[in-house]
Amino acid sequence: MSASALAQFGARHIAKGIGRLSTEVIESGSGSYVTMVGGRTMLDFTTGIGVANLGHCHPAVTKAVQSQAAKLVHGQINIAFQKPSLDLVKSLIPLMPHATLDTFFFWNSGAEAVEAAVKLARHATKKQNIIVMQGSYHGRTFGTMAMTRSKTIYGQGFAPLMPGVFSVPFPYCAQCSIAKHSNVKHGFDECCMDPLLQLELLLKRETAPSDTAAIFIEPVLGEGGYVPPPPQYLARLREICDKNNILLVADEVQCGFGRTGKMFAVEHWDVRPDIMIMAKGIANGFPLSAIVSRKELMDTQKPGTMGGTYAGNAVSCAAGVAVAKAFQDERILENVNARGAELKGTLDAAKADSRTGNIIYDVRGLGLMLALECVPGHGYASKIQAKCMEKNMLVLTTSIYDTLRFIPPLNITKEDMAKGCRIIKEAIEEVAAGERPVETGTKGQAPE
Repeated sequence: MSASALAQFGARHIAKGIGRLSTEVIESGSGSYVTMVGGRTMLDFTTGIGVANLGHCHPAVTKAVQSQAAKLVHGQINIAFQKPSLDLVKSLIPLMPHATLDTFFFWNSGAEAVEAAVKLARHATKKQNIIVMQGSYHGRTFGTMAMTRSKTIYGQGFAPLMPGVFSVPFPYCAQCSIAKHSNVKHGFDECCMDPLLQLELLLKRETAPSDTAAIFIEPVLGEGGYVPPPPQYLARLREICDKNNILLVADEVQCGFGRTGKMFAVEHWDVRPDIMIMAKGIANGFPLSAIVSRKELMDTQKPGTMGGTYAGNAVSCAAGVAVAKAFQDERILENVNARGAELKGTLDAAKADSRTGNIIYDVRGLGLMLALECVPGHGYASKIQAKCMEKNMLVLTTSIYDTLRFIPPLNITKEDMAKGCRIIKEAIEEVAAGERPVETGTKGQAPE
């Protein structure tokens, strides 16, 4: 069946509710590249939305999975312990950002892990309400739809959603009205910290601390635009949680596992979460997620209250062990910071260039979790994205603002990064010069 015939088949038989970037059909992947049915090879700066962090089909992960699949595929966690999950716990404990994070629960997806964290927070504190950040993304299940505040599309038409969820602003300094009108007095380096004031007002007006179980935050805002918080914000958020006996939950689904240049993003600010959520890069493409907390908190739950048919799948856990080992053996974090500096340098140079800077509003990010926000009102980000695709490179847009996000493999080579930077530079220059790309107007939705 040809590529176009396969795409038409998919359009007829795959749920229409799935949005996608392209009608291409991926056949294989290796390292920083994916190959489509028909033979087109593309440099992948999406990594399955931050999942294949070690590149596609990493040899060590593949070998571990093949070996485990010949031993035990499904060791159901409510039946007995299974060795791969215990091996994974041993591998993860030394990587945790704080020694108190020592007790784990494994599940399948990021949204499931978020819901596991909600269950733990509510049960352990005997309080119902939770607070999330405006611009956050936590998932598309019924519970996490209520928590996701990055775009209305994720919850539109599905009400009533889970009650007891309140939101406050995330410190998005590039879009802060106070910063914009402060004559450069306030900004990322000198944040007005109004979001913390809004949080304190929320705790007085809408959800009392005695009713509030936890505050959930992505340490670097993901779907909301790849926005790092300003210095001191997370430390002061931790203080507010401690003062009011509220748990701090770090959703590291997208920013964890080396994406920002630290193993977990909270390490940039030396802040201890009470609960941390992991997924995506944990197993390099195999379905696996986890929450981790201190033992006395996790032990408040009675046996039987947590579980799941496929939770902590043995093959996925074996992949997770191989991922953790690769981080050490291959010095992944060193590469993230080196290649991240190169990519950010390309983006900063485009913003500083008089030929292209007029279409760029902001450049930001940490490690290899970087964003280019364009001047609004012209669809520049989608045009740059389309130009990159014309040059055989996959990139994603994100946020309600006109933003591109760059999520290359953490072990991308210097040569492949140089190639990617060249494509991005050319795409920005062409769009700034007024060239029109072949628009991906269907966003991957084949004609009916």
